[in-house]
Amino acid sequence: MNSTKKTARLAGLLYLIWIITGLYGLLYVPSKIMVRGDTVATANNILAHEFLFRTSIVNDLISSIIWVFMVLVLYRMFKQVNERQAKLLVAFVFVQIPVVFITDAFNLTSLMILKGEILKTFELTQRQDLAMLFLKINDYGVLTLEMFWGLWLFPLAILVYKSRFLPRFLGVWLIITGIFYLVLSFTSIMLPQYKDMVSNSPLALPAEVGEVAFMLWLLIMGAKPKPLVDTASAVG
Repeated sequence: MNSTKKTARLAGLLYLIWIITGLYGLLYVPSKIMVRGDTVATANNILAHEFLFRTSIVNDLISSIIWVFMVLVLYRMFKQVNERQAKLLVAFVFVQIPVVFITDAFNLTSLMILKGEILKTFELTQRQDLAMLFLKINDYGVLTLEMFWGLWLFPLAILVYKSRFLPRFLGVWLIITGIFYLVLSFTSIMLPQYKDMVSNSPLALPAEVGEVAFMLWLLIMGAKPKPLVDTASAVG
């Protein structure tokens, strides 16, 4: 019981750090650098805030490493609940890591192009357009990752729901979060004109905080196995 509780709190701590790194890389840095629809302004921001741009790349690598350790801790915690689902959970995470490395390589390439370290014979406007192309490829990579952000939550939700040491409502909440990410991913790819409608819908925030609720429960409450009911005494 104490071992399970400690494992749960370790998973919660890693989850917290992972969420912080995700917010930094997906929200904070783009808000400081990216200018929607303005290639020149975005290029100038990248050059003006080169160190910040580089920190986002390092942040992605650190975030991926934390995610690997976190999912291994979750596997340790849930393998006794259902080992097949626990292995599926690990698999859905591991297949995403190479994509992160590739997209970060595109980000570094775009920076090198803007600084004139490669393609030196190209005109400035051509280099800016090419750099934006690589950044766009990174954005499209995130769209595909959104699908796996949803998929990995399904085995996690099943494990939470079936476990005896976490409340079932967290499992249901994680299922809803996973469905939201899948809908967002397919909408972004198939019907991009409706992406903002989905991401800004009234149901978006409650769905997105499902992982936060799960993380806080692990970090604060830990895992508390329910005591087995003594059938004989219950009947008596």
